[in-house]
Amino acid sequence: MSTPAILILLTLGLPWLGALVVWAAGDRTEKLSHTLAVIFAVLSAVAGLGLLLQTGSEPVKLADLGGVFGPISFVPDGLGVFLSVVATFIGSLAVIFSVNYMHGEKQLSRYYAYMLFFIGAMVGLVLTSNMLLMFVFWEITALCSYALISFNSDDPKAVAGGVKALIMTQIGGIGLLLGALVLYIYTGQMDYNILLANPAAIPAQLLPVMAFGFLVAAAAKSAQFPFQTWLPDAMEAPTPISALIHAATMVNAGVYLLARFYPAFHEVPGWTFSVMLVGLITALLAALMAVVANDLKRVLAYSTVSQLGYMVYAVGSGGIFASQFHLLSHSVFKALLFLAAGAVIHAVGTRDMRQMGGLGKQMPFTRVVFIIGALALAGIPILNGFWSKELVLEAGLMHAPIWSYVLMLIGAGLTAFYTYRMVTMVFYGEAHGHAHGDAGTAMKIALAPLALGALSTWLLAGPFAKLLSAETLPYHGIEAASTFHILEEVISLPTLIALAVVALGLLAWVFRSKLAGLGRALRGLGWAAENSFGFEAINRGIVRGVSGAAEGLRITQTGLLNWNVVGIVAGLLIVIAILALGA
Repeated sequence: MSTPAILILLTLGLPWLGALVVWAAGDRTEKLSHTLAVIFAVLSAVAGLGLLLQTGSEPVKLADLGGVFGPISFVPDGLGVFLSVVATFIGSLAVIFSVNYMHGEKQLSRYYAYMLFFIGAMVGLVLTSNMLLMFVFWEITALCSYALISFNSDDPKAVAGGVKALIMTQIGGIGLLLGALVLYIYTGQMDYNILLANPAAIPAQLLPVMAFGFLVAAAAKSAQFPFQTWLPDAMEAPTPISALIHAATMVNAGVYLLARFYPAFHEVPGWTFSVMLVGLITALLAALMAVVANDLKRVLAYSTVSQLGYMVYAVGSGGIFASQFHLLSHSVFKALLFLAAGAVIHAVGTRDMRQMGGLGKQMPFTRVVFIIGALALAGIPILNGFWSKELVLEAGLMHAPIWSYVLMLIGAGLTAFYTYRMVTMVFYGEAHGHAHGDAGTAMKIALAPLALGALSTWLLAGPFAKLLSAETLPYHGIEAASTFHILEEVISLPTLIALAVVALGLLAWVFRSKLAGLGRALRGLGWAAENSFGFEAINRGIVRGVSGAAEGLRITQTGLLNWNVVGIVAGLLIVIAILALGA
């Protein structure tokens, strides 16, 4: 077996093996659960980092199941390996952080098992080249997300948030499954490289169906317009889960899907404009909602939705490298912000920023790392978020309508405003709460490398461009370039304009008392933002409709668990037999 194949198996298999071991060990002792989870998560991250040295465009076939399933193949190309490293490395830091955050909690084996199972599924999703297998991994991440959001099952808000996330993301799963079936019908295979190499393999009248089906899938998974309201409700999950799934990994799957299939769909009439528009609308709406939110985790959730909008906007503008470079930056600084917020919430006992204030003196380490993440989010030089966001704006300026670029600049100003507001409400001003100590040792071990990454990952621009170049992604047209050359592109007049807009956003919060009249004039907009611009009511109606239909189907259940299990297993075996025979 080749080295890439071994590393792929380890990166994918170690978290899943760890999930089984942690589950089997049960809740005998808290220390055992923490130790096992950390060991398997860190080993998976090491294997993922090893894959960076074995990238290539040649598929690795691990098995051939025949029929519709076809080869179980994986491709260690730059895009897949990069995202697998994000999943395993940040996943391992979230697990380490959990040692302190989840201290004293019950059912740790269930918590860590789902966490590790999710990490493995995310690795499989981004590395496989088999679309049916990609769909399977896609659904597994949704299941794990639901289970982890609803981890505190005695909290009705947590359960409701998990159900909502599951239903909304399942809408996207339909689009992905549709694309996989269309590919198989017209090519007889499930390898997406066939489509990337020759989009004409799909009939002209069906390629748009596939393209827009994938856009729906991406929008649902990455909480983009009009599905953006599920992510803030997912904040009922433990904060390390928010950092892992809802900041650094699962929500990136939609952006990954659009970037992966861009070579096949970019010539479909209206597709790139639709992608750009979805990202633009999402970025603005979510930024406005972050401005009026007082729940610390919800501010970060809205910020995540907005930043994902920037990535989607970049893909629609043809800036594939810019979108993925911002994905890298965002994964680092947003995981840092979520985990630092977790340390604050753990110490204060509330998520309401109005009950915080003055925590900087009580939590000096957390304050420093949080501010580093905040500066990166606001796009302040020289942190990683500055460089990657400017590349996104540059892609929009060059390849998108000028009005869209202006609106995205406004979004950058709003980002600076709500970020400064968040930092001052939590760490400065009059104290409204008391922290029970700074971040614990395990928390600091997880936060320190993320803070360092927010300060330095922009230096990887050149190696990152090479990783995503034609050597591993032959159909995307990304050119290898040096870090100096990439950063040189950023230093321009448009960047100075963008920095001026960011400065205006910061000043707007500083002089907010003098802008009270403007605030009153925009009170209607603030009310709309507080009410999610009406989309919460729409999404709630969808969830109620699906839940109601599920309740109506309860009549088909016998109420006897054994018979229910027999029916599920029998149905599964029948479906597998049909697919394996290629019927």
